[in-house]
Amino acid sequence: MQPSAPSTTARAVTVVGLGAGGWSDLSERLRELVAGADVLLGGRRHLGLVPPVLGQLREPWPSPLLDALPDLLEEHADRRVVVLASGDPLVSGIGTTLVELLGSDRIVVEPALSSVALARARMGWSAESSTVVTIVGRDPHAVLRELAPGRRVLVLSSDADSPAGLAKLLDVAGFGETRMTVLGDLGSAHESRFSDIASRWSADVPALHVLALEMAGSGHVSWVPGLPDEAFEHDGQLTKRDLRASALARLAPCPGQLLWDVGAGAGSVGIEWMRAHPTCRALAIEADPQRAERIGRNAERLGVPALDVVAGRAPDSLVGRTKPDAVFVGGGATAPGLVGYCVSSLRAGGRLVVHGVTVETEGLLARMHASHGGELTRHAVETAAPIGSFTGWTPARTVTQWAWTKEPV
Repeated sequence: MQPSAPSTTARAVTVVGLGAGGWSDLSERLRELVAGADVLLGGRRHLGLVPPVLGQLREPWPSPLLDALPDLLEEHADRRVVVLASGDPLVSGIGTTLVELLGSDRIVVEPALSSVALARARMGWSAESSTVVTIVGRDPHAVLRELAPGRRVLVLSSDADSPAGLAKLLDVAGFGETRMTVLGDLGSAHESRFSDIASRWSADVPALHVLALEMAGSGHVSWVPGLPDEAFEHDGQLTKRDLRASALARLAPCPGQLLWDVGAGAGSVGIEWMRAHPTCRALAIEADPQRAERIGRNAERLGVPALDVVAGRAPDSLVGRTKPDAVFVGGGATAPGLVGYCVSSLRAGGRLVVHGVTVETEGLLARMHASHGGELTRHAVETAAPIGSFTGWTPARTVTQWAWTKEPV
């Protein structure tokens, strides 16, 4: 059960961003705002940067934060609350969390210069020529989605160990020539900078830093659906490249949307769905536990470690899940009630793609097409292969594909 959000009649919460100089960097207006708060919330480090105020209640963030935050805010809903944060609170910060919880009309943000802006200034990188990935409290494999020669990536690091861990990931992925620059304690009097390539990284770095990556290497880097089959570890249960590209074209990944990948096999469709945009989400359902573990490894290696993998059978394992914006059924479509459950679970405007290679599945898809409409196609793919000293065509199994879009409300 989700905790209830604080009352909409409560006071607004002000979030004040602190730079490296802390209190000394704040304007007189913001100092008065912080000093005048009834309640001051923030990390212990942030609270320690502000001079004591008689009668002011100061509370460090509880742990775990997300579970306890709604009750904490509700407790002080009728008081003047100020939250202290680092830099720009809306750059991978507490400001984003508070807006999601309370709504933008209840939050007033007073940002300082963000570490991202400072890092771009130090590197001479424009916002248009670089991207930002945070690994604060997240799996660092997410950086691997950004692998592309010449790409510039600013990484918001978790701690002093982050650069060494990322260097190993980049080297294994074939991007060991990536230049890594640690920008330490940005904006402070003891700001530092150190650079080296990933394959020989061995530096000790400050805990507070931004890591700038200038990608150099080769590998499976395209975000266009249809990665080579060799990009995935698999045991043969894999939606092959040409069929995968066709399915994803009809599933139509959109930012923020959720895919159910049912009978996921190697997880290729769910993984490529998530690679389409950093905010795309996917749930992979796979009955075989070994394949489910393999999906997790594929997701990490291809830069989407947040893929949700469930070892279980559909439709039972789908009951109670968040309704999807798209569903792909790559295996097990004849399981009783499965396709019907997916049809009913889809959000309005959602897309469904089902593949079948057996006569029984083809019959089911023909009936679904007759009753629901959509697009029914057969895909026959042949590849050139040696025949003695000559070359001939080797056909793969013909796949029947049913694609259907649920009518919008």
